[in-house]
Amino acid sequence: MTISAVDVIRAKRDGERLSDEQIDWVVAGYTDGTVAEEQMSALAMAILLRGMDGTETARWTQAMIDSGDRLALGGTGRPLVDKHSTGGVGDKISLPLAPLVAACGAAVPQLSGRGLGHTGGTLDKLESIPGWRAELSDEEIRAQLAEVGAVICATTPRLAPADRKLYALRDVTATVESIPLIASSIMSKKIAEGTEALVLDVKVGSGAFMKSPGRARELAVAMRDIASAHGLRCVALLTDMSVPLGRAVGNALEVAESVEVLRGGGPADVVELTVRLAGEMLALAGIEDVDPGEVLVSGAAHDVWRKMIAAQGGDPDAALPVARHVEPVVAERDGVLAGCDAYEIGVAAWRLGAGRARKEDPVDPAAGIRLLVDPGEKVVAGQPLLELHTNRPEVLPSVREDVARAVTLVDEPSRERAPLVLDRVS
Repeated sequence: MTISAVDVIRAKRDGERLSDEQIDWVVAGYTDGTVAEEQMSALAMAILLRGMDGTETARWTQAMIDSGDRLALGGTGRPLVDKHSTGGVGDKISLPLAPLVAACGAAVPQLSGRGLGHTGGTLDKLESIPGWRAELSDEEIRAQLAEVGAVICATTPRLAPADRKLYALRDVTATVESIPLIASSIMSKKIAEGTEALVLDVKVGSGAFMKSPGRARELAVAMRDIASAHGLRCVALLTDMSVPLGRAVGNALEVAESVEVLRGGGPADVVELTVRLAGEMLALAGIEDVDPGEVLVSGAAHDVWRKMIAAQGGDPDAALPVARHVEPVVAERDGVLAGCDAYEIGVAAWRLGAGRARKEDPVDPAAGIRLLVDPGEKVVAGQPLLELHTNRPEVLPSVREDVARAVTLVDEPSRERAPLVLDRVS
């Protein structure tokens, strides 16, 4: 059968289901350059508008996996289990979670990414640690999993290369929102990395990519169905991202907060979500009779953290970068902090230097925001609500105005905060 890019585009434009052969051909052709950028742009838009059913999405995922290599991570003597978050503001959960789950007896191959826009990236956070490196070879990943039990590193170049090209294209063609393309992008990398089980943290709210629970659940179900089609054990949690997670937003600030959690302290919401996700991961890995909360308090996870950082060239005892300019934003009146909009705080941290507008932009590891008051707490006029950390003093006046608008003060608390875990899809 002769297949052409125009025929595939036309079929999806007209609402037809793409055949396995069409999907395999177009993904392989895009990877090797046979299918042009403008043709894949048109197809991505057709998929956004017309959608793909579960069978198409599973096949699209398989084609992206087949565009590159798979990691062979077996032989560690431990069950392999991973976690993926769809991204949010202050979402540093991977940092304490990977060593915690490893301390409980599993192996965690956490292949992570960088931040873009208002959401932070796990690799950017860890690169604020002097000496730490994100790029590891396949052999180094396997060795570290066997010796330490956890690794957080960059995706290897030969892992789902079709996704790398398509991800960049979607970003500049207004097709990021397509649930089949989001789901296949995430799952192709996770399946190719060779994990045996996966827990998904699908964020919901202003600071998340998915703003509504309905859309978030749709994405969670799509990813779960892909996992099922590929024999991967999978559970998804829908978690709140209407306010930032924890009290630190920004790379070095979030590392410091993660270490607090690993030492038995830290914000209650970060601890709660870390332990909940660890429990889900251990259940999928078949590890029973281990309480991750007890392991966290014991300090065993902190020991694994130190080994994990050192194994990748980092100094776990080194001082983290500190911003030259730290300024408070204070309450304008007495009241109760009703909310702190996650999206606005994320954008403000980005403007302070913590994020990037383009993938090639540098980030300032010291920049970010520290939240000093939790929603529901009473405050008085003049009390500091948050701190702005930056090495760009020229942006402080405008950022101060932006974050002041992100904070909502009321006379009396109107309602309790939404639960951290909103739903579970299994």
